[in-house]
Amino acid sequence: MNEDIRIHSWPCSYYLDTSKQWIPGKLSLTPTSIRFAADKTGELLVDFHLAGISEIKKESSHLIFSSLTVLEKGTKHWFSSLHPNRNVVFNILEHFWREQLVSSREGGAGAALESSKGRELTGMLEGSQRRLEDTAKVLHAQGEQFDNIMRGLHKIEGDMDVADRLLTELESPSWWPFSTKLWKSPVEAKPKETPAAPDPKSQEGILLRIPVIITHRTDSSAKPGKLTVLPSGLEIQDCNSQLLHRFEARDVDDIWVHTPYEISVRQRFIGKPDTSFRLLAARMPEAIPILEMQFSKKIQFLEDALGFAGARKSPQADLGTSIWQAATGFLGAAASPEGPDKEQVQLQKVSQEEAKELRQILKKLKGLALETEAELERQDEALDSIGSSVDRATLTIERQNRRMRKLT
Repeated sequence: MNEDIRIHSWPCSYYLDTSKQWIPGKLSLTPTSIRFAADKTGELLVDFHLAGISEIKKESSHLIFSSLTVLEKGTKHWFSSLHPNRNVVFNILEHFWREQLVSSREGGAGAALESSKGRELTGMLEGSQRRLEDTAKVLHAQGEQFDNIMRGLHKIEGDMDVADRLLTELESPSWWPFSTKLWKSPVEAKPKETPAAPDPKSQEGILLRIPVIITHRTDSSAKPGKLTVLPSGLEIQDCNSQLLHRFEARDVDDIWVHTPYEISVRQRFIGKPDTSFRLLAARMPEAIPILEMQFSKKIQFLEDALGFAGARKSPQADLGTSIWQAATGFLGAAASPEGPDKEQVQLQKVSQEEAKELRQILKKLKGLALETEAELERQDEALDSIGSSVDRATLTIERQNRRMRKLT
């Protein structure tokens, strides 16, 4: 992800210790750093990595009562006059700072040295593996839904067989000797009711759960919480795991991707206000591909997120075609470094251990791809079977309706 993406910005004032005065400007947050630029001169007065922060606190001074302090490498930076308010800025900064600390991939973001090409490639492949695993979870949940549909269709066919026998009894003359047996069949069938199935929502698998900053209706209400992605919809919870709202998949009307880190989910109503939540998260790039699979016709990428969407489709549409090509080149170079490109191979810093790790990840990706292909074929067969069962049920219902109209 591009480190120059601006996640959010707020008008505020910064206390410049050298001149002993407050400078109006704009505080900006990127995926890995915090920046402050003065309004008049445009000079960048603050620019440091999130990984270098030791503490973020709400404090008050004798001059400005509502302030926010950031302790970075022994230096305390003071920010005040924050808009829309101090709590919103604090919640967002603390969220991204904590996610930066717990993230192993970004643990060394404060260092000036860049990772080797081998580690970079390994991270890209691991990202593709996670995306494919998420896809497999969605496909598995979809397959279970198809199985439930098939069981429901089989039950409908059984009920229609009973209805067919009853219609035959009604159509038969009164002197038919087997009338009493046919009339008793429904009474005997009553105890055969199937037990109530458990609530599928209670046994539903979680595709992804990430911490988020939740904004509902106004910007001043931004609070920490959680977003849970389920096969049947979305759940939004507060920081105490209390359910704030559940969006069923069929009820979601729009999902807008504002940036790679911020989305909006909306459900429209007639005659009352729409239900809309704006979600901001450091791990939102993990959730967007899953949401795009589940809500492909409802998700929209806005202008600031179009670059993210375009960059993501190329390496992940076919399990990462460009990544596979790069991996092949790196693995081949690591296996045979003797040649005219020896210096180039050394610059790429792909060790034998990294090459082994890349091979293992590629094997896992191949296995996942084969399993996904097999599941897709099984679901194609299930869809064909569902289609034929629905056609048979439709014809049977129409035929029985005609028979009932003749009896009336």
